[in-house]
Amino acid sequence: MSSLRTYAIKTYQNFLNILPNAEYSNSSGIKLVHDAGEKISSAEQRLILGATALMSQPFIDAHNRNVDENTRRVSVARTIAKIVAGTFTGFFIRKGCIKAIKAFSQLPGPKVPKYKTIFTPKDITKINSDEFIQYRNAMGTIVALIVMMFTNFAIDAPLTKFLTNKLVKKQEDKNAVK
Repeated sequence: MSSLRTYAIKTYQNFLNILPNAEYSNSSGIKLVHDAGEKISSAEQRLILGATALMSQPFIDAHNRNVDENTRRVSVARTIAKIVAGTFTGFFIRKGCIKAIKAFSQLPGPKVPKYKTIFTPKDITKINSDEFIQYRNAMGTIVALIVMMFTNFAIDAPLTKFLTNKLVKKQEDKNAVK
């Protein structure tokens, strides 16, 4: 390692040592973030992410001064199509997988078929405990991620192309009327 690099690393570390440690109390903001992390499933998080992206990313593409007007319009249409297609499929696949895991992770009992306990942990005692609910959401999300490796090519890409073409055509028709 060169002496200049060593000096840079030591200087950076000294700078970090000067900064105070962050300490958070149990304020209402911290509680809200903690509760949201436990109560909002990945499907709902995908909706929030999609809504946020839809409000910001097309605006950024529309104001890109480094490209011509036509490229800008197509970029905005493609961005909107990608967000809508990704949010739509991401939400429904995640929600469906979480529901499927819930259906197949029931407590064993005399009237519960064996196949409905495939994803039930062996040491579970209470079906409505917070840990079990989080387990179901996590397992549903993991299964959804595996499913989405295939649906990204089978559903998202064609849907994005279809929506992009529709939005570009609508924009061209609007410009032709002017």
